[in-house]
Amino acid sequence: MLRHGVALEDLAEACGVEAKTVERWVNTGRVPHRRHRWAAAKLLTADETYLWPDVLKQSSTRKVEANRSELLEIYPDRASVPRELWLRLLSEAQERIDVLVFSGTFYAQTQPKVARMLAEAVERGVTVRLCFGDPTSQAVEIRDREERLGRTLAAKIRSSLTYYRELTDLDGCEVRLHGTTLYASLFRYDDEILVNPHAYGEPASANPTFHFRRLDGGTLADHYMASFDRVWAEAVPWSGTEI
Repeated sequence: MLRHGVALEDLAEACGVEAKTVERWVNTGRVPHRRHRWAAAKLLTADETYLWPDVLKQSSTRKVEANRSELLEIYPDRASVPRELWLRLLSEAQERIDVLVFSGTFYAQTQPKVARMLAEAVERGVTVRLCFGDPTSQAVEIRDREERLGRTLAAKIRSSLTYYRELTDLDGCEVRLHGTTLYASLFRYDDEILVNPHAYGEPASANPTFHFRRLDGGTLADHYMASFDRVWAEAVPWSGTEI
């Protein structure tokens, strides 16, 4: 305030408060309401966190709390995820369903009518994006070797894709093949996402699964949703024939 020649009354007028209120901000270190901080920062051409460093601590605390709240459940392995949860998420989705896997064989086994359910989701306006491993890619070959699958992963992918052939002609549903290193299988339903991270040498089914729900101020759900988008952008469309 001294540097810019701003008096208590000037700052009070800019913020729409009494001069005594500004005096308390200055003398006690009290953090003002957000709109008052922004008005003061604009007048003094300074960042609000420079004027009130405690704002950073408050923001950090809110982010931590939001991230903790985003985590709904931890399952010790993917097989522990209740079948009812898979069915509920798929049947209740209203806007978006995204799936990122290598083969995802279990996905159809858990939901025997998966193609029909996905088609019904498309009919109610849901955008469906399914992303499987490219059976001819080096990434699939490496994962097969790491998990000692005996060169069967490519065959599993081809078998799994047969469930989704009829979906490739639907507007609102797209299937793509990726050749990226898969660090986690992802299953997104609107603002909820199941994340199945991969540990070296272990099959996806033996690894834990985290259930997140996106919240304002949280970052965990968005972190994995953005990961899906990056893989999707590099994946190649599959027409339902060539495998």
